[in-house]
Amino acid sequence: MPRKRPIQERSRRKFDALLAASRELLVDVGFESFTCEEVAARADVPIGTLYQFFANKYVIVCELNRQDLVGVQHEIAQFDGEVPSLDWLRFLNSFVDHMAGLWTSDPSRREVWLAMQSTPSTRATGALHEKAFAEQVSRMLAPLTPHTSRERRTMMAEVLVHVVYSMLNFSVQDNQSHADAVAELKRLMVAYLLVAEKESRPSAPKS
Repeated sequence: MPRKRPIQERSRRKFDALLAASRELLVDVGFESFTCEEVAARADVPIGTLYQFFANKYVIVCELNRQDLVGVQHEIAQFDGEVPSLDWLRFLNSFVDHMAGLWTSDPSRREVWLAMQSTPSTRATGALHEKAFAEQVSRMLAPLTPHTSRERRTMMAEVLVHVVYSMLNFSVQDNQSHADAVAELKRLMVAYLLVAEKESRPSAPKS
């Protein structure tokens, strides 16, 4: 977590500038060559101000990852109640396309995801961020799988979130067909959810 979060407008501008500069630097040089000094220089902010907010570069990428996931959570919240309509497959198709578009239009998302894999502590933080997102997905799955236990539904949601982010990262790798990878992701998710829906139906009474 950041050492503190800005309250005043001036501090918020500096905080946001540091995060924006961090995204640019990740795309330009990757996480291995990423330094707090260069972030401060690009943001035109004193290095001491950066350290008021962030203890090191690992805290910065964790905040960027949290920012990315919170943004997706806000967007998916708009679709609460869409599942399980008869159109839930269309919703799934549209949402995966939207997520894939974010990864192609904003290359920093992949760089942030890769940076989160760099140490045990960042991976653990990333897992916590994904878990919070999965809790929201689990609530959305409840009407689709009404007879599935809460524990199983939670596990399903965590699997879905992890698979989606792993596949999106795979889809934007060099020499990889993004469209084909996204199509395969949709096939995986649809097949998984159709089976989950079928398994959650109450058994027909035996005659």
